[in-house]
Amino acid sequence: MSSIADIDTHVREVLNIVNNPLAARVANDSVTQSWIRCLNEFRLDPAHFVMPPILTQKELADRREAASDLIACSKLEMTTLYQQLADPELAVVLVDADGVIVHQVSSVPFGEAVAADGLRVGALWSEREAGTNGMGTCLIERDCIAVCQHEHFYPRYTSLTCSAAPIFDDRGTIVGVLDVTSRSKLLQQHSLVLVGMSRQMIENRLIDARYRHANMIHFHSRPEFVGTLHAGKLAVSDDGVVLAASRSALFQLDFRSPGELCGKRIEEAFNASLEDMIARSIRGSFHPVTVYSAKANSRFFLTAQTPREAASGATRILMNDPISRNPSAGARGKALTKDVRETTGRLDKLSHLEFGDPRMASQIQLAARVIQRKIPIILRGQTGTGKEVFANALHSISPNCGGAFVAVNCASLPENLIESELFGYRAGAFTGAQREGRRGKIVQANGGTLFLDEIGDMPMALQARLLRVLEEHEVTPLGAETTVKVDFQLISASHRNLVELVQTGLFREDLYYRLNGIEINLPPLRERADALALINHILGSEAEDPPTLGAEARQALLSYAWPGNIRQLRHVLQMAIALCDGGEIKCAHLPADIANGGNAAAARLPAAPVPAPSPATPPHLADDADTSALNAIQVRERETVLSLLDEHRWNVSNVAKVLGISRNTLYRKMHRLHIRLSHDGTSTQADA
Repeated sequence: MSSIADIDTHVREVLNIVNNPLAARVANDSVTQSWIRCLNEFRLDPAHFVMPPILTQKELADRREAASDLIACSKLEMTTLYQQLADPELAVVLVDADGVIVHQVSSVPFGEAVAADGLRVGALWSEREAGTNGMGTCLIERDCIAVCQHEHFYPRYTSLTCSAAPIFDDRGTIVGVLDVTSRSKLLQQHSLVLVGMSRQMIENRLIDARYRHANMIHFHSRPEFVGTLHAGKLAVSDDGVVLAASRSALFQLDFRSPGELCGKRIEEAFNASLEDMIARSIRGSFHPVTVYSAKANSRFFLTAQTPREAASGATRILMNDPISRNPSAGARGKALTKDVRETTGRLDKLSHLEFGDPRMASQIQLAARVIQRKIPIILRGQTGTGKEVFANALHSISPNCGGAFVAVNCASLPENLIESELFGYRAGAFTGAQREGRRGKIVQANGGTLFLDEIGDMPMALQARLLRVLEEHEVTPLGAETTVKVDFQLISASHRNLVELVQTGLFREDLYYRLNGIEINLPPLRERADALALINHILGSEAEDPPTLGAEARQALLSYAWPGNIRQLRHVLQMAIALCDGGEIKCAHLPADIANGGNAAAARLPAAPVPAPSPATPPHLADDADTSALNAIQVRERETVLSLLDEHRWNVSNVAKVLGISRNTLYRKMHRLHIRLSHDGTSTQADA
């Protein structure tokens, strides 16, 4: 707190509420109940701060060893959460079941600042020791909780805001708490949502880690949610006994506790055997298959996978499949048996790329086979079809998945910088170079995957250097005399026809054949048969409780030609979610040209490249938005927002950060100022 007066005020507030018999008797909020516990049960005094105790190195080592699987399953999610929140005045904290901090992610300055208050690895932040706080109170409440500044028990902590979620294991036991602690003056509801989602990921990872040799079943009542955080997860033994269940699985199957399902046969949950579910999943390339619940005749969609360590078990299950045992289908049975070892687990990682489109499914299966042999791949598709997302997914199943995925957009880098970006440079190679030199993208991709997006825009001079790297598997940084050996999976992408560029002399023919081990074609959104499922998937990924889609809005979305493809669709749905405020998405929440069916006719025309507007006509002005209703101040505000959007290549998230507002607020502002999303893919850089 900033002064003695502020401290006294906070202490009086705590004491007045707790010592007021009526308030104490009727209070049901978590903070008030925590204050009552701190004073009456733990005998803490808000006016007398006591630093949380710190464990010895030996005690901490023992704690971390006991929670080793929890820490291992949490580290990646904590780092990802920290990067998502993108706030240097913030720490992501993991405590064990007793409230001991066992892992923490933060910037160095913020970590040092809060360590002075006892927020550091090895400190005990139970409610008994630290008073009302996110981590300790969450352990007692066993539910997600936010403790904002003055809601802390001790005045020392009223500059902090905590958002915490309990982590449960497969037995329903609380094993720790994931917390975000920041200096924010506002209660960040989105932080609590992200913490809850990360907690679910950790719980699922715990099941994977503890049941490596079990068969995994992922299910949901809606097929597009299979493979997402909303799906239920079951670990099942080879003889069909349920070993573990996620909380989502118990809720969907109407079981109140893990004990009601774990130890029982899978047939007590679904009307199908484990062998049948796995065989059907393999035959369907791990697209969700339909089953019904054993208790209430409810329909579910699921995928069933054998453990990666037990390919022979998968083969045994497959050979019990009637199709595989049918002599007339012998060739197919042998092919499926061979594919089990190669595709189990891989196609599941690519499930978010396709939801029932046959053309897309065939390209995914082809790419999944080719990537295992480190064959160069060219992804061909219109702007916004998700080429980088597709490439990243391929990297996750490739032999090089342990290395880095390094993406380079050859069209966005200035010609005078692309050489140093790709090949790196030694110290002092040119004026303005970093003192210590710099590793190029190619060296960074060593042992991983190099993704060259818009390869057709690479200057001819650099095409020769890239060809030499691919032939000799070594790179020479600018200004250096020694070479660096490299080995990486190469994936290239372009919305342009490289064959035509070769014929017109704009692309080297020898480089083209080096890049083109195989060409994978991503269909435009308007030609995909799974457009509705894709829309529902994006809605589910953008909102924890996604709004419903009105019939007219659904028809408008399905009729539109989508020149910006999935990237444009995601932007439109993000704006619609923001405008409908959790209700039903209607045509009024969609851009006018989509709501009015302006491109419905174009959707039936053959696919054609989308021409980029001339430099003198920015893409947002090409829409010819009607701004006559805006006053002079709004016109100036519109110009400012448009300028920022152009500067940040229409990345709405980045512009929102610059303005210091949420993304949903920016979408509302854009809607109010008649700023429509650009249809030119070169101006929208958000991930598809």
